[in-house]
Amino acid sequence: MIFTEHYDSPLGGILLAADEIGLTGLWLDGQKYFGGHLPAECRTQETPILTEARRWLDIYFTGREQDFLPPLHPVGSVFRQAVWKILLQIPYGKTTTYGEIARQLAAQQGLERMSAQAVGGAVGHNEISIIIPCHRVVGTNGSLTGYAGGIDKKIKLLELEHTDMSRFFVPKKGTARK
Repeated sequence: MIFTEHYDSPLGGILLAADEIGLTGLWLDGQKYFGGHLPAECRTQETPILTEARRWLDIYFTGREQDFLPPLHPVGSVFRQAVWKILLQIPYGKTTTYGEIARQLAAQQGLERMSAQAVGGAVGHNEISIIIPCHRVVGTNGSLTGYAGGIDKKIKLLELEHTDMSRFFVPKKGTARK
């Protein structure tokens, strides 16, 4: 059985979903792939896992780093699971690139290289956004590419974490950075 609960965040509504093992989904209202793996029959009910997820979000939205994770149970292929595991290792307030994740996966699997585009697909299909921090992944040139919740929300999440955003905003030719 999947249990759901709504959470009101500074970014708008969030739908949380969990089974008996862990959190299976965290979607911002209107997010791409919203509720992708939700079965037709879900029960709106508070559970200990959903309570932990809400507690995690309460701390997160105060701009503080947490020292715990709620139980997680993401649903996806072995490849996606490997990418999501790497996402969980990105430190609070830091970013990495799709290419860096691809290189790390290739090294783990003993491969010469891995497709950054394939990594991008796995990152984009992360159904436990924010907690599995896909918003911390940027383009190779530091561009704020892709976020299923919207680039505006990605920026707000990175700002909330006090991420140094200066590398993301390259001045136009003939202008100086402030």
